[in-house]
Amino acid sequence: MFSGSIVALITPMTPSSEIDWEALTRLIEWHCQEGTNGIVSVGTTGESATLTIEEHLEVVRHTVEVVASRIPVIAGTGANSTIEAIHLTQEAENLGVDASLSVTPYYNRPTQEGLYRHYEAIAQAVDIPIILYNVPSRTGCDLAAETVQRLAPIKNIIGIKEACGDYNRVAEILLGCTSDFLVFSGEDGQNLKMLELGAVGCISVTANILPRKMAEFCLAFSQGNIKEAKSFDEKMQPIHKILFCEPSPQPVKWALYEMGRADLGIRLPLLELSEHLRQELVDNLKSIGAL
Repeated sequence: MFSGSIVALITPMTPSSEIDWEALTRLIEWHCQEGTNGIVSVGTTGESATLTIEEHLEVVRHTVEVVASRIPVIAGTGANSTIEAIHLTQEAENLGVDASLSVTPYYNRPTQEGLYRHYEAIAQAVDIPIILYNVPSRTGCDLAAETVQRLAPIKNIIGIKEACGDYNRVAEILLGCTSDFLVFSGEDGQNLKMLELGAVGCISVTANILPRKMAEFCLAFSQGNIKEAKSFDEKMQPIHKILFCEPSPQPVKWALYEMGRADLGIRLPLLELSEHLRQELVDNLKSIGAL
């Protein structure tokens, strides 16, 4: 059920930073039509850090309703408070999501034992599948491979989005897990290497603007067409790079604006893409046929 190209979907906003529900509907429909294999609603790219809890859950609800079971919906439900993470995950479960994506607690920098107990408590509070999310560059803590291996036997902890920056972590994690534990690439620039090491797909920022190409890349690899997959990956590398020229989702939101698929809204402390980077982004979009 969970594999291939899963988009870490933006939350489109108006210039006054209100959620743009019509644009969200259009984006979801586009992804369903273009072959995206799943949607993460209100993850990091969806600006989970600046949405209120009420807005967060309303975006999840809207996404579930528009998708209408065509592809899996995974709700971002992580928090630095275990109580809040449990609440968000329970509410997402009630809204009918297919799984949750739970980022490691940020800022308070728990120990590995603290991380284990955090995820254990969430898993005990819900029945839906849970995908761990490790992105130490944003959270300030790194979920060690050994801790992932301890968590993997918990029945509804089914996988991890790994974005630690070291693609070899995939092999480290899988070494001590059963074959049904899923690893997803969380670094678009490393997607191919992670798939080669055993990842089953990617939770992707680039899929926001290249949904068909990302889906075709993952499909080619899964079908053993490695040469074709490498060709897709090579062509997308400049896009992967430019989409992280500033903190995400600043670049990807500007890209979608240039493509006519979203307005310029973004919430402080994030800003619109810096002016000196805009032409380079446009040039890259044109070179790959997105404009």
